[in-house]
Amino acid sequence: MKSLVIAEKPSVGRDIARVLGCKQGGNGYLEGKDYVVTWALGHLIELADPESYGDQWKEWKMETLPMLPEHLDIQVIKKTGHQYQTVKKQMYRKEIGQIIIATDAGREGELVARWIIQKSGVKKPMKRLWISSVTDKAIRQGFSNLKDARDYQKLYEAAVARAEADWMVGLNATRALTVKHNAQLSCGRVQTPTLAIIAKREAQIKTFKPKEYYGLKMNGGGVSWTWKSAQNSSSTFDKTEIENARKNAVNSTAVVEEVKKKQQKSYAPQLYDLTSLQQDANRLFGFSAKQTLDFMQALYERHKVVTYPRTDSRYLTADIVDTIPERLRACRAGIYAPICGKLLKTKITGNKSFVDDKKVSDHHAIIPTEQGANLKDLEYGERKIYELVVSRFLSVLLPPCEYQQTEVTAVCQGEKFTLKGRILQKPGWQEIKMLQKEAGFAVDDEEAYGDDTSREGASMPGEIISGSIPDFTKGQKILFTDGKITQGKTKPPVPFTEATLLAAMENPVKYMENADKKLRQTLGETGGLGTVATRADIIEKLFHSFMIEKRDQYIHLTSKGRQVLELAPQGLTSPELTAKWEQELSDIARGKAKKKDFEAEIRAYTVDIVKDIQASSKTYRHDNLTNKKCPECGKLMLEVNHKNGKMLVCQDRECGYRKTISKITNARCPQCHKKMELVGEGENRKFSCACGYREKLSAFEKRRKESGGGVSKKDVSRYMNKMKQEAKEPVNNAFADALAKLKL
Repeated sequence: MKSLVIAEKPSVGRDIARVLGCKQGGNGYLEGKDYVVTWALGHLIELADPESYGDQWKEWKMETLPMLPEHLDIQVIKKTGHQYQTVKKQMYRKEIGQIIIATDAGREGELVARWIIQKSGVKKPMKRLWISSVTDKAIRQGFSNLKDARDYQKLYEAAVARAEADWMVGLNATRALTVKHNAQLSCGRVQTPTLAIIAKREAQIKTFKPKEYYGLKMNGGGVSWTWKSAQNSSSTFDKTEIENARKNAVNSTAVVEEVKKKQQKSYAPQLYDLTSLQQDANRLFGFSAKQTLDFMQALYERHKVVTYPRTDSRYLTADIVDTIPERLRACRAGIYAPICGKLLKTKITGNKSFVDDKKVSDHHAIIPTEQGANLKDLEYGERKIYELVVSRFLSVLLPPCEYQQTEVTAVCQGEKFTLKGRILQKPGWQEIKMLQKEAGFAVDDEEAYGDDTSREGASMPGEIISGSIPDFTKGQKILFTDGKITQGKTKPPVPFTEATLLAAMENPVKYMENADKKLRQTLGETGGLGTVATRADIIEKLFHSFMIEKRDQYIHLTSKGRQVLELAPQGLTSPELTAKWEQELSDIARGKAKKKDFEAEIRAYTVDIVKDIQASSKTYRHDNLTNKKCPECGKLMLEVNHKNGKMLVCQDRECGYRKTISKITNARCPQCHKKMELVGEGENRKFSCACGYREKLSAFEKRRKESGGGVSKKDVSRYMNKMKQEAKEPVNNAFADALAKLKL
């Protein structure tokens, strides 16, 4: 008898087949002596469309809502139906004695395989392969330690419960909003609270009132001293206080009251989970969350040089420690060879700063695999992401950075002044940054001493810490010769970038109106809004449905996004719903709650939100109508800003026609050096810049050709073809947006 292995994707399936010796090729599978390996293409099965339950739901009508079938059916996804038939055929072969589920080790991976098996109706024993990387070694170890699939039954039930809840709530709310207002509107338990988070930040910025603050720098003893208030702050809102302090200190003698010298250590930042990696990649390289995930998937599946990317853990399990030397040998390509060599000569032990079994859920943190990378084979983005993962991995293995911190306090006419400095003694993990700077890499200076600084801006700046300072002794007298009053204004919160929005989605507690401590704790424990695997898709979905737009690197709500927040049921605009769901789904996965009880609760909630939308007196209006008519239905079109430019979109939700009218390119303006837009059609295409510069595409190509650089004709042609392809894609079909496959 043979075992049938079901992987989640062809690339992983082929890797498993190679390790298991399955060389005989088939149509959608590979076969060997003891195993047959086949694969899905992500989800092959989905929850059935409303139309499949009867004629009453074929048309979008308010009177047929809510849609709550007694049992939710599943159906084969037509686009990939051929592969489902291949997998089904293999499962029914007489020589197949058992099925080994080898999809991604997580809730959604479990759903991918189980729905295929359920739809096929096959009844055979099942085992589970649970691994965190797809290297040959990991695959061999996983197959030598297969689990009983029944151990993951509750995880599967939790996955089904999540999918069905998103179907009922998302589909009904979206259909109700769309029919009520005759516009392409959608909402869901993750995307709508994400809009609310952006709206709250914009409200904070709008209502912010700047305040003047003042500080004082006094010169004495060859250095600049910083004034400190009675509350030990280096600034004050009281101008009179700072003026009096300066008046008292100028040409007066200060006495050194205290000299503190401390040996300090700073430790490396934690290993990456997907969200923290996406944040750094956006901040350092401008990659979107979706781009970073795509690069990671390629590094994981195709190149096999990093571990499973869709993880929410920043720790390793103890069993990984023994594999670290082999991983270090695999990282010796590029600039990190000297550090890898140094670490390989030391005894590597796992300490609690990065090894803790209790802090690892389904998968450990992202680290390099034991397989070496050929850097020449990596695309630009892949290489940048790989280097981030490697540098963070090496950082936690290096000793802490050691430095001497000196703080001198002096008193002059009753006013306190301080002076601080740091002298680096042992670079420790900072050696990584030194190498990166020498090589011209993007360096995260915010981590220089492990300081926990906010990356979203602060209301008032703190004291600037300088380098080494002169030696002072207690009781020493210093003449303050002159002083300068510094001033500034408090700054509002900074609009979200993709990096900071990801952080807010991961930790949305501050945006919750409810003070329930248990819900707040649950959101923290379950990773906030969405999952590490779906947040990037949620942000992309909000861009593509024109509810948010990007201005420079910052994210802003559109008029449509603001109106959706006004029109959506209140419960769907808060992270609390996700907190409650995740709490119950987690209980289902652990066997502490029943799926049927959760389902009953969701059905009742769905009835309530449809009633709320039906009874609402609020209206939706298009405020971006143009005078251009749709070539397909004749109605006036809307001008919308999408992520990389502008589009014309038909206002009729059933038509769905769209046309790209401009797109941000990588071509730089010769005057202000900002990225230019490419607008127009055919021979009239031209580049346009916000500074007012204009240039025809033909003139641009000629100029760049003469200068020997820039965008080639081939690049422009490829770009234009991509624009045409995008223009053909359906735009924000409200029904499709509501389906669970779009990960509400």
